[in-house]
Amino acid sequence: MQNLLKTNNPLRSILLIVVIILTASRSNGQQIKPSNSGYAPVNGIKVYYEVYGEGRPIVLLHGAFYTIGMNWSQLIPDLSKTRKVIAIEFQGHGHTPFSDRKLSITTLASDVEGVMDYLKIDSADVAGYSMGGSVAYQFAVQSPRRLRKLVIISSTYKTDGWLPIVNSAFENFKPEFFDNTPIKTGYDAVAPDKTKWTNFLKQMFDFAKVPFNVGDSNIAKIAAPVLIISGDNDGLDKIELMKTYQLLGGGVAADLHPMPKSYLAIVPSQGHVSLMMQTKIILGYLNDFLK
Repeated sequence: MQNLLKTNNPLRSILLIVVIILTASRSNGQQIKPSNSGYAPVNGIKVYYEVYGEGRPIVLLHGAFYTIGMNWSQLIPDLSKTRKVIAIEFQGHGHTPFSDRKLSITTLASDVEGVMDYLKIDSADVAGYSMGGSVAYQFAVQSPRRLRKLVIISSTYKTDGWLPIVNSAFENFKPEFFDNTPIKTGYDAVAPDKTKWTNFLKQMFDFAKVPFNVGDSNIAKIAAPVLIISGDNDGLDKIELMKTYQLLGGGVAADLHPMPKSYLAIVPSQGHVSLMMQTKIILGYLNDFLK
């Protein structure tokens, strides 16, 4: 942390802000134990999962570098009161071992379906944040019959959905930027092989540099209702976000046409990381949309 404070590098400044907010988020999060947890063998790797509560299933997909606890600890206690919550940790993240398998949102979306198969979940609501949201979009296209409703939090289905400054942020990132941060601490606490830390970071940097696009036509074909939650200053290009909502049937004059089945929520005065701390707001949108 001291190294971060002593630099004027804007990328490290961004990471420092993330670290501060993440630390506050983790300290305020409620702690409950999963009713079930383990590893699902899918696509040549073992994917870690946790299950909470009973009821209609909802699958939670975390953001880049996060663990289940870092991303969802404040939401799981309330969601699990009425739902079966299935939280997954992607390849190399948290408890899920590092693998040399090339990362792509297509492969990660297949992993999600594989976990559902392992847990005998025919269909579920799926919620994804940031990188998890991109995977969730891909899952909706790859596995439409497995999806009931889709929740996208501060994410996009294509590289151009982010502002240019976001897309360029990882170009100069280095593994040492993450030294002495809660992200590193969280990794060390649960990773099955801590020696893979640097390899994991480099793999994620490479993954972030590769452009992706699920496709406008594919998004327009999503039959499931979609809830999009975005901070007004979360790094998403809001023109592209509105185009996404229009592809999903939104952006109409609802006094003259039927109300669309998909929702768009813009939360004021929120960035990409701080948005996930707005627990009451996000729960309010989720409960209204999923009921």
